[in-house]
Amino acid sequence: MKKILVLLFVGVFSLSMNGQTEQDIKKDYTGPVFEFESEVIDYGEIAANSDGNRVFKFKNVGKSPLIISNVKGSCGCTVPTKPEEPIMPGETGEIKVKYATNRIGPFSKTVTITSNAYEPTVVLKIKGRVLEKQADDLQKKKSIVSETN
Repeated sequence: MKKILVLLFVGVFSLSMNGQTEQDIKKDYTGPVFEFESEVIDYGEIAANSDGNRVFKFKNVGKSPLIISNVKGSCGCTVPTKPEEPIMPGETGEIKVKYATNRIGPFSKTVTITSNAYEPTVVLKIKGRVLEKQADDLQKKKSIVSETN
């Protein structure tokens, strides 16, 4: 009989613990919380040596200042830049990423962010394809096409 009561108690207790969703936990969390506009940036098809700069925008939807301690690209061709100042609750920030577009072909890279947020490590992704054509060649082609129309 004791075993049944203990099992029943443990079962009821574990059900009550699983009742909260991730959103509920984040809502009640007193620390900072990231909310990214997008965790993936798709460069699409871009010309070789074109502008490889992109920006991940986010908001601190938590209740205390967000401090980003480190951002790291998955290789030397991906260089991220983090905000130096804390991001206060309700404020927005940016993680800037520069991809070396002198490397021809498809790419898929990651940027790992370390912070004091609810999720202390966040992995963002960039992807795309660098074409062999130079940016100047593609621009000339576009202007020729628009002149003929």
